Amino acid sequence: MTTSALPQLDGRIFLSEAGLETDLVFHHDIDLPEFASFPLLESPSGRATLHDYFQAVIGIARRDGTGVVLETPTWRANPDWGQRLGYDDAGLDEVNRDAVAFLAALRFENPDVPFVISGNLGPRGDGYVVDDAMSAERAADYHAAQIWSFVRAGVDLVTALTLNYTAEAIGIVRAAREADVAAVISFTVETDGALPSGQRLGDAIDEVDRATDRGAAYFMVNCAHPTHFASVLAASGPWNRVRGVRANASCKSHQELDDATELDRGNEVELAEEYADLARLLPNLAVAGGCCGTDLAHLDAISRTLASAHIGATSDGELR
Repeated sequence: MTTSALPQLDGRIFLSEAGLETDLVFHHDIDLPEFASFPLLESPSGRATLHDYFQAVIGIARRDGTGVVLETPTWRANPDWGQRLGYDDAGLDEVNRDAVAFLAALRFENPDVPFVISGNLGPRGDGYVVDDAMSAERAADYHAAQIWSFVRAGVDLVTALTLNYTAEAIGIVRAAREADVAAVISFTVETDGALPSGQRLGDAIDEVDRATDRGAAYFMVNCAHPTHFASVLAASGPWNRVRGVRANASCKSHQELDDATELDRGNEVELAEEYADLARLLPNLAVAGGCCGTDLAHLDAISRTLASAHIGATSDGELR
């Protein structure tokens, strides 16, 4: 699907899911080795859990008259993380294709809700720490197999979540272009609003756009609390390119979250109000969801708040 054909860019704010993995671990007591949810697709009970979760997200979107951009549960389904979990290249190809088919079946069950299937790419390494950084060329080669698995299964676009340096993002956009599929790049930031690499968010977006001739469909921010980056968005920057937010529930830093033994849910009402503030700073906001610590209650509050405030972008990027 080309960028111009993506229905989430038609003026409504579509929903994505909340923090799937933390929800499964802390609210469903499901063990996720290496924080990977894709192995759940291999059992009837796991598939039922994922089905119910995604169906609940769809239900919220239906109530509030919008659509969904749902990510395949494949954030860890790349070669490095897959190898740790016992998956070879053929096994990863199978699970990535199956993840797209799983969401396609959900779309068939819900024909009344605009439904975009996104193939979810995670970082090669730790999303919070820049370790063993790749060149853009190496990143394109590394992520190409997963992108092609998604494309051959009929995905609408691919989204790379929790990226922390630009070369990996550039490589993903280039690999997606080779596969003729739209790509979304989502950076994570630290409490100062800069990427874990130390680069400022606006500079990172500009660098990726220059290196790819604006090849990304749009950019997002995920796995950070709104208070970590709202002040950045309030200053000048390429924020017309930021069309999605999936924030954490907690104000804690990445290191504090890594060290935590209990879930910090924050406050869903306050988080929803912060999303409304972010929407006023982002003229083209198109996708809203959650990340670590958020659950369906957070997503419900975010959707209600945005819908009741009639916040959304028109086709020319002006807020309604």
